[in-house]
Amino acid sequence: MIGRLAGRIDYRAADHVLIDVKGVGYLVYCSDRTLQALPGTGEHVALYTDLLVREDLLQLYGFTTLAEKEWHRLLMSVQGIGAKASLAILGTLGPDGVGRAIALGDWNAVKAAKGIGPKTAQRVVNELKDKAPEVMAMGAAGSAPAQAPVAEDDVIEPVEAPAAPAPAAPKGQAQAEALSALANLGYAPGEAAGAVAQAAGDAPEASTAELIRAALKLLAPKG
Repeated sequence: MIGRLAGRIDYRAADHVLIDVKGVGYLVYCSDRTLQALPGTGEHVALYTDLLVREDLLQLYGFTTLAEKEWHRLLMSVQGIGAKASLAILGTLGPDGVGRAIALGDWNAVKAAKGIGPKTAQRVVNELKDKAPEVMAMGAAGSAPAQAPVAEDDVIEPVEAPAAPAPAAPKGQAQAEALSALANLGYAPGEAAGAVAQAAGDAPEASTAELIRAALKLLAPKG
């Protein structure tokens, strides 16, 4: 599997770029948001990638962060969401926005993506709400961008890193990352801090994702 590409952008199209890696050109499809963030033609770029394999198709999709890539993989696990729909959602909301919408149950935000109807949007929220904290923890921990200066040693990394939750963080760091994630969801600092403190008190050894999940339960409307 191809997990990351680094090379020179040969040309840009409406929904993909061609990346030259040591003389081999790779077509990489990206969301509108990701395409806007990429450098111009002739410049170097690095992207995390996900390879879609079908009987009659091999297609690469590119992402600037591992959190964005993981959201793509999770979105595609939902019935009715293919690669195109996943990129539409990520292009409309961005990875942080996707996490916010799913964690808060805001299916109307998901429905704002082109081609996504209300039933599909509700399915996305319902099926992924329990998985959102892990991906949010990746983002709160500062998921490293793939894009970096690349000189003559253009590379293709064929080993696909397995998707996994963010590694366990020290107690103080886990609480800080959970607070950051809740702030991204729009919670006020005071209520977020109170919920995280209570969650950490109940489970002192909890990971970032576990703290996020527990704090969201505490912050959920009662009744």
